[in-house]
Order: sequence, then C-alpha cells, then structure tokens
Amino acid sequence: MVFSSITFLYFFLPVVLVLYFITPNKFKNYILLIASLFFYFCGEPKYTLLLIASITINYFYGILIEKHRGAKIAKCAVVSSIIANLLLLVVFKYSNFLISNISYIFNIDIKFVKIALPIGISFYTFQAMSYVIDVYRGEVKAQKNVFNLALYISLFPQLIAGPIVRYKTINNELTHRNHSFDDFAYGVKRFVVGLAKKVLLANALGEIWKLAMYTEQPSVLFYWLGAVGFTLQIYFDFSAYSDMAIGLGRILGFHFLENFNYPYISKSITEFWRRWHISLGTWFRDYLYIPLGGNKTTKCKWLRNIFIVWFCTGFWHGADWNFIIWGTGFGVILAAEKLFLLNFLKKVPPVFSHVYTLAIIIFSFVVFNSSNIADAAQYMKGMVGLLNIPVFSKEALYYLGSYKVLIILAALCSTPIPLHIAKRISKNCKLLPVVNYLEPIIYIALLIVVTGFLIDSSFNPFLYFRF
Repeated sequence: MVFSSITFLYFFLPVVLVLYFITPNKFKNYILLIASLFFYFCGEPKYTLLLIASITINYFYGILIEKHRGAKIAKCAVVSSIIANLLLLVVFKYSNFLISNISYIFNIDIKFVKIALPIGISFYTFQAMSYVIDVYRGEVKAQKNVFNLALYISLFPQLIAGPIVRYKTINNELTHRNHSFDDFAYGVKRFVVGLAKKVLLANALGEIWKLAMYTEQPSVLFYWLGAVGFTLQIYFDFSAYSDMAIGLGRILGFHFLENFNYPYISKSITEFWRRWHISLGTWFRDYLYIPLGGNKTTKCKWLRNIFIVWFCTGFWHGADWNFIIWGTGFGVILAAEKLFLLNFLKKVPPVFSHVYTLAIIIFSFVVFNSSNIADAAQYMKGMVGLLNIPVFSKEALYYLGSYKVLIILAALCSTPIPLHIAKRISKNCKLLPVVNYLEPIIYIALLIVVTGFLIDSSFNPFLYFRF
C-alpha cells in the first residue's frame, strides 16, 4: 500500500482517521500502532515480524541502558545494539551484494538464496539506532511503554521512506498531543500538495528517463533530456513523500522536521547536502561523523572521516557499486570544497556556481539511477558527445517539445518562487477574501485530478521504497 493509491486515500486513511478521532486520547496510540502494523503488513506481510523483532530488541536495549546508566554494562549494551541493528541490515539488505562480490573476487560458486529487501528497513533501523544511542547519551529517557516505542518506530506516515524522525523530536507528542483545526487543515493541504507532486509531476517526469534509455535514435540532447528528467523526478518523488508524511503527521498531532529545503537552488555541493534529505544528513553527522572526530582533528583523520561517512551514505542508499561510487564521489567533492573550492565559488558570479552545482547533481543522479557502473559510464559518455552520436535527433526534438512545459513547470516548482508568490498574494488585504474562497477549491480540484490519474494508472511506488 502506498500513499498515492486509491486504496490508501479512500479506504485505509479515512477509516484510520475516523477511528483515531473518535477514540479517547489514552487509546489513540493503540489505534495508530494497529493501523501502522497493518499498513506495513499490506506491503510486506512476511517481514512484519522482522519489524516487530526490531522494535522488541531496541526496547529492551533502551531499558537495559537506562537501568545501568554510567556503568560498563550500558556501554556494552549500546555497542551490542548497534551491532544487532547493523546485522539486520547486513542480512536483509546487503547479503546478496556481499556474497556475489565474494564469489566474483575469489572465483568460487557460493550457493545462496537471494533475500528480498524489506521495504523501509533502512529508515526504521536508523530510527531505532538513534533512539538507543540517545538513551545512552542521556539525551532522552528510555521509553518504558513498549507500545509507545513501537509506535515511534512503526508510525505509518514515515515508516516506509522517511523522514528519519528522531525520538527526541516527538517524544513528548507520543504521550501528549494537541489536536487543532489549524494543524489538521495544514496537514491536509501539505498532504495534497505532496500527492500532486508525486502523481502529476514525478510520475510524468519519470517517463523521460525511460525514453532516453531505450531510444533507437540516441543523441546528446536526448541523454541530457533524460538526465534532467530524472533529476527533477527524484526530487519531486522523494520530497512528495516527505510532504505527505509531514502532512499526515500534523493531522495526527505530530510535528516532523522538514526533510528538503529547495536543494536545486544551491550554489555548492556543501549547500546542496544541507538542503537535500536533511534527516539522513544530520543522522550521519550526529551519529557517525562527529563521533569519529568530525573536523576537529588532523587533516588526514578528517579526510578519513569524510570518506567513511560518504561511503556509508552511498551504501545506505543501495547494495551496489554505483551507490558506493555515488556516495564517495560526493565525499571527494565535499572535501575539495572545504579545502579550496568554496573560496573560489564565493568569488565567481552566482550563476557560475549554480551551474557547477547543478551539473554535478545531474551527473551524480545518472550514476545513482543506472543499473551498474558500465551503464552509467556509457550514459555519461553520451551526454558529453563521446559515443559518436548526433547532438540532436528528430525523436529528441519531438520529446523536448512534448515535455518542455512539464520540465519548465517542474524547474519552477523546485524553487521557492511559487511559495513567495503565494505569500505575497495572501498578504494583500484586497485579495485575501478571494484567496480564502479559492484555496479550498484549488485543493479539492487537485485531489479530484490526482484521483483521476490514480484510477487510470497502475502501481506507482516511490523511488525511495527500494532503500
């Protein structure tokens, strides 16, 4: 079950919301927990027990650490909890990759059963780890109620594809939530915006990459068209899920932190990673980079820390070499920016630094979205004209004409411009009555249009479901 489905929109969500709001406050968490486990069961019935096992293991680790705070047993417990959580990832996410590479390197035939990736395992495992580590650090107290902790880890709005919510962010709201009409209205609007971004923009943009990949008339223009299409698609796809998760959370009384902040307006890769997938970047900063020493160490150790963090960032995204190269490549660029590039970028016209950043982002997502390194290299050769293909082709020009409005609209919506326009209109006293009248009509119209697309379409999962 995905947010952008008729089943979720018109069956699951209405039933859950009705039950939630008619239930007394002291029982609301049980309704949400049952709904969250059912939501996960609908997508991964055989791995629901794995999710419950993760919750149980981390619950007892939290209690153990709280009980023996400051003692050696607490340190042993937090280390073993990290090992246990990482072991879950190794077995269920990375075992296929590791075994196949060992077989290739040592030229041996290892018989093994390929394990299907449990959806959301990277997200809920990182949430569970951050909880136990924060308990050990004394930043939060261990949750004594196992059902409350289970709700934190499995809460359906952010269970499958984030944001990665810290326990300390919603700790108080697990037991004391305020529900208001303003929060409910904001949540509905945020959810509808995310739904529209996914269905009307991301899904349509995804077709451009497919056309470029399988064209019989390759050209430099077509390769660039596909790369730009995917770069826009992944932003609208992933940020749409975050919008919907934040919106659903607000409806239910939770305040999740933002996960995106217009990353494509960045003028450096350093700035880009402050704006893109914020919850993942801050997780690695707080639980890996800083504990390793961060930048408060020698230059060699700092470079080591950068390499480790970005190797892990790439590997977190997927068990394949293209993700590892994608992550470590960003690490190299970030190190270069810190050492000398940022000073240079500050001196050049902003348009130059913006083009530099976008070019790296576009090429990086070619690596990210390719099946393997060879395919990525071949595609990038096509983008720079090294495949002995024409710059233009009739097919490329045709699809450029067909998709130009969508690309321009998507590019515009990836900036704060529409939001600034909306704010200026809402502040105009003369237009305020019109805005108040039209706003609900616009959101209802968006929902109707999206519903029409969903009825006419097949299963359309979010890109980050595979992570």
